[in-house]
Amino acid sequence: MLKTHSTPDPASAGRPAVDAALFREGMSRVAAAVHVVTTDGTAGRAGFTATAVTPVTDDPASLLVCVNASGRTAKALIANGVFCVNTLGIGDVPVADAFAGRANLQGQDRFALGTWGVLETGAPLLLSSLVAFDCRLDDARLVASHYVIVGRIVGVRLGEEQPALAHQGRLYHRI
Repeated sequence: MLKTHSTPDPASAGRPAVDAALFREGMSRVAAAVHVVTTDGTAGRAGFTATAVTPVTDDPASLLVCVNASGRTAKALIANGVFCVNTLGIGDVPVADAFAGRANLQGQDRFALGTWGVLETGAPLLLSSLVAFDCRLDDARLVASHYVIVGRIVGVRLGEEQPALAHQGRLYHRI
């Protein structure tokens, strides 16, 4: 990874550069697509709702996903070495809520919502998703409280064209 150097400000020693609450408020104002990232394998089936997903390169095709390191899902994803990024449509709000922990469902029970299949890696594919990117883990780096995950895309499934689900201002929106 690229390393940058900066001269530390002695006045800020021991303090975060930006207040965490201010940062979260600022990020809540940035519109983002909503995804459910899923995994399955020897470490078990798991998933989480994410907006921190972005393409890295198109040759080879790869995606970057950020996941909180303290949860079971991060550990399962890294141990399984595979994941699927399911980009949600407007009809997938209940699935987004379930995988975000807002539906009082835990673990496997989250997969009771939606209709699921698999692609090449065996990671769960949400059949109603706009697009699903089937990935093999290329890199996982711990950055503060989150893992930055890079996956090599081994398959893409285009779903039915429909309005997308976005998140902005701590609310879902149709785009």
